[in-house]
Amino acid sequence: MTAQRIYDTVADDFNRVNELIIQRLSSDVPMVEKIAQYIIESGGKRLRPLLVLLASRATGYNEDNHLKLAVVIEFLHTATLLHDDVVDTSDMRRGRSTANAKWGNAPSVLVGDFLYARAFEMMVELESLPIMKVLSHATAVIAEGEVMQLMNVKNPDLTENQYMQVIHNKTAMLFEASSHSGALLAGANHVQEEALKNYGKHLGLAFQLVDDVLDYRGDAETMGKNVGDDLAEGKTTLPLIYAIANSSDDEKQLIRRAIRKGGLDDLQPVLAIINTTGALDYAMDKAKDQAQQAKDCLQSLPASEHLDALHLLTDIAVARIS
Repeated sequence: MTAQRIYDTVADDFNRVNELIIQRLSSDVPMVEKIAQYIIESGGKRLRPLLVLLASRATGYNEDNHLKLAVVIEFLHTATLLHDDVVDTSDMRRGRSTANAKWGNAPSVLVGDFLYARAFEMMVELESLPIMKVLSHATAVIAEGEVMQLMNVKNPDLTENQYMQVIHNKTAMLFEASSHSGALLAGANHVQEEALKNYGKHLGLAFQLVDDVLDYRGDAETMGKNVGDDLAEGKTTLPLIYAIANSSDDEKQLIRRAIRKGGLDDLQPVLAIINTTGALDYAMDKAKDQAQQAKDCLQSLPASEHLDALHLLTDIAVARIS
């Protein structure tokens, strides 16, 4: 199973998106351009722009505005990353220094603002109120999700339902907006539009669930961050929620104390409890369920190589754990 097959399906579109990204990053202020290019070029698979290309093509789109829409999505995503790293005081992303670690918090926040503004400039150029409605709503929901996550830092009482709401808002919402807006651009019928909207939502949930498992099972070389980063930041994710609910009283107290304290002093005993309770398997089962729901949403779409790529993308989202 190779991700390259997916990108090959829209290879020309993808190359043109990358060219347009560089073109629309231009600014008369050198630092704006420098920081924006650094974060855009620092890796990442451009999954959300890829979703725009695949969703629009899968519903018969054959013009060029999907390239601009894909860049809008990438700029919105990159702006959230710049702001997230400041909020989380992160110093590494995808194996490289974060922009805030290199240039400081203030320039990172302001360049994030620039990218939001540039995204909305390009959104207006698409001249589609339905797309503007979807993307402006998504931007507000993502911001709410980040605030929700911030409010729950070092909170060991977060429930599974609350956790799912947080990851829907902060992660799945942009996946959903990507596939939904792609369908809108293509003029898809209502059934297909709803199908692609829900596909993006479930794919995004699956993707974040796997990320939260990888935080306790991955390694810095493959992930670009360290095992236990979520625990260090006091983030209560599903593996911890499940482990707390299915461990002894002493173990519950240990995990709750580790979440409240943050840091990595208790990482090894917490990892041991996570493993003995089967918390990672539980979270992975949830991810696989979301991935299956995503694939089920695609049944109304006509057969095409782009539809095949959407199916493959879903499989790959949950196959990142060896």
